[in-house]
Amino acid sequence: MNRKLLAGASIAFTLLFSPLHQTFAHESTGDTRKVDNVAHRGASAYAPENTIAAFDKAVEMKADYIEIDVQRSKDGELVLIHDTTVDRTTDGTGKVGDLTFEELKSLDAGSWKGEEFTGEKIPTFDEILDRYHGKIGILIELKAPELYPGIEESVAQELKERNLDKPQNGKIIIQSFNFESMKLTNELLPNVPIGVLTGSPLDTTKEALEEFSTYADYFNPHYGIVTKDLVNQVHTLGMKISSWTVRSQEAADFLFEMGVDAIITDYPDYVDPRN
Repeated sequence: MNRKLLAGASIAFTLLFSPLHQTFAHESTGDTRKVDNVAHRGASAYAPENTIAAFDKAVEMKADYIEIDVQRSKDGELVLIHDTTVDRTTDGTGKVGDLTFEELKSLDAGSWKGEEFTGEKIPTFDEILDRYHGKIGILIELKAPELYPGIEESVAQELKERNLDKPQNGKIIIQSFNFESMKLTNELLPNVPIGVLTGSPLDTTKEALEEFSTYADYFNPHYGIVTKDLVNQVHTLGMKISSWTVRSQEAADFLFEMGVDAIITDYPDYVDPRN
């Protein structure tokens, strides 16, 4: 059994008995199922994505994880924003990587969502680690890492400085659509769970899944390509499956039925009935 399979088994065992891991009843069959509730860019249906307001809301709504998007400023600061430009979610324009940290911090990242969020800022990666670690799990997505050579090392360094490169009961996970980036991250952080993101059925073949299982702990597909057979294949290979992005109760219910391990959602209340 390779290292990733052993790590995955250890993480699964730990999570099974973790009080932070929520248990939900599946009404149609009467069974219980453990599914992690991952707030996509924070509780982004209710507050501006990738901001303190959205992450605080996710904590308030009892999510198990916040999902964050990490990019890098022109002068090397790790910042949280989804798009590779600032145009959609701030009052600025331009590419993230062409703007300095001071320029990025001067932008209003909240008013587009509502007047009550005016003045929300683009957070930094270290700010989020310091504010939320120990309070909620953090699913770190490296967004377009091919645009930021060396970003894997920078993220690894921030985690190591806080001893977050050690086993954290699965509460720190790193994922990306860039598979080569995740292979490198796995080498840099061998004790941190790795996830691969995809929306392509081409990545669900037996051969592709076997390749992912050599370095990844999670296979994280768009819910449109999830089937029970895919879930079973992923589990057989020792990986877990987290699916995205849920924006309706119907989509959440479908993923419960499929037996996924985590649901990545803009609406944490669609996954956790306590809200």
